[in-house]
Amino acid sequence: MKPVNAATLAVLLALPTLALAADNPVVAQLSQRLMAIQANPDTAELGAFERMQAQQAIANLDKAKRRDQELATYLAQRRVEIAETAVRAALAAREVDRLERTRSDLLIEASRRDAARARQEAEQLRMQAQMQAEEAERLRQAAEAETLARQDAENALTSVAGKQQQRLSAAQQNAAKLAREEAELVSGQKLPGSKFDGRGEVFTFAGDAFGAGGSSLSAGARNQAKALAEYLNIGKKGRLRIEAYDSANGVGQKRAEALRDALVAGGVASNRIQISGKKAASTRARSAEVIIAP
Repeated sequence: MKPVNAATLAVLLALPTLALAADNPVVAQLSQRLMAIQANPDTAELGAFERMQAQQAIANLDKAKRRDQELATYLAQRRVEIAETAVRAALAAREVDRLERTRSDLLIEASRRDAARARQEAEQLRMQAQMQAEEAERLRQAAEAETLARQDAENALTSVAGKQQQRLSAAQQNAAKLAREEAELVSGQKLPGSKFDGRGEVFTFAGDAFGAGGSSLSAGARNQAKALAEYLNIGKKGRLRIEAYDSANGVGQKRAEALRDALVAGGVASNRIQISGKKAASTRARSAEVIIAP
């Protein structure tokens, strides 16, 4: 089978969009979002394959029976978001190419005029290009994550109704994964290790987060707290509880207070935080936990 080029894909995308039923406002809204991409000369030829997939999902939604409407709506929305993300990523890549070409022109110009000034301008453009490249990579990863979420939803079509809670949990964990990546990117620091259990989402600070028998955070733990504060502020996550451990009287409470103060310094509202000091041995794997309620 011959590959379909971008121009052919664009035509295939435009025709069914006009034919979709207007009775369903979600169908109309999602179709308009795709048409906005097609109507923009800067984006009309970008993400054509993803837009074709989105158009097919919209058509499926328009034809879906009442019992399938919720899942069909979810899949159509995800595919439209993936298409929009693919277009934004392509635009970012195009801008990266343009900036790289401009940088090359400036390097050539440096041989004809003040070299120091030309190098400075080129470095500024290099930094801009790097930022654009990082943004393009972030968008690519987001698109891949959305694709994985879509595949999970499609696989769930063959599952019994009792598995809907599992799909919801997978989507929540995927959203948390993206939020963790964003928090680490913005803060420039790594989050502490985390897991989901019956209590909610649990972040664990290792035994070296505090000095032996002390309550002051180590430099590494302060960096982790900075990243965690950024994560807690993304999406305005709800209430949380800090539990800190030490076998000495009162030390666990002081450790919990120190960790709370570090999160508040990072922008987390103090009224969201409960603290608890536990008189139990601090281990290499755990000296404190930050628990986000589900």
